[in-house]
Amino acid sequence: MTALPVVLVPGMLCDADVWADVRPQLPGPVVDAEITAPDIGGMAEQILAAVEGPFVLGGLSLGAIAGFEVARRAPERLAGFCAVSTNAAAPTAEQLAAWAGFDRRTRDGEFDSVVAEEILPTMFSGPDPVLHRRFLAMAKRVGPSTFRAQLAAQATRQDAHAAVAGLSCPMLVVSGARDRLCPPEFHRSIAARARNASLRVLPEAGHLLTFEAPGAAAAVLADWLCSLSPLSKES
Repeated sequence: MTALPVVLVPGMLCDADVWADVRPQLPGPVVDAEITAPDIGGMAEQILAAVEGPFVLGGLSLGAIAGFEVARRAPERLAGFCAVSTNAAAPTAEQLAAWAGFDRRTRDGEFDSVVAEEILPTMFSGPDPVLHRRFLAMAKRVGPSTFRAQLAAQATRQDAHAAVAGLSCPMLVVSGARDRLCPPEFHRSIAARARNASLRVLPEAGHLLTFEAPGAAAAVLADWLCSLSPLSKES
């Protein structure tokens, strides 16, 4: 019997480092997927191409949003879905306007300012210079071109609650209690629609809870993956 792979998908302006403190605690094979396509459908295809056959998906923020599209397109591929720090609703007019402004400023050479002034303040529950530097370094690795593609993809989002409701696989929904970008009520809405969902709220964490509460995040995800073992095996 061989454990199915866990495909980890980062959020906007994140790379595989966003899972670095969690990954070593996870059972079974782990694969990191990238999301660089300029639309949610293309991101979903990037995730589906990361491995062959069924898998467990772990997505954070935009990574989970792309995961919802995987659920819509290929639910039979998912043996489990962990959605972290995310939002299954369609974009609001205010979000669309903000993303267009970020794109315009980034195109005009203000990438560093956009990240530091607009994105960074939404990532953590409070000031932490070490975490701030780590996020800024990660965003710099991702770079302005991928950021603009991810902003374009955000604008192609659709409400994903029906896709969640249609899933038969187990779901784990994880939120930071102090997430200002995707607050716990977003996650309660996701969990309420799923057929088989567990909801966990980490009390002291903000949006990037894998950085801010890595031990708690790793324990929650590892325990859930171990509970899937009868479902996450193939001959």
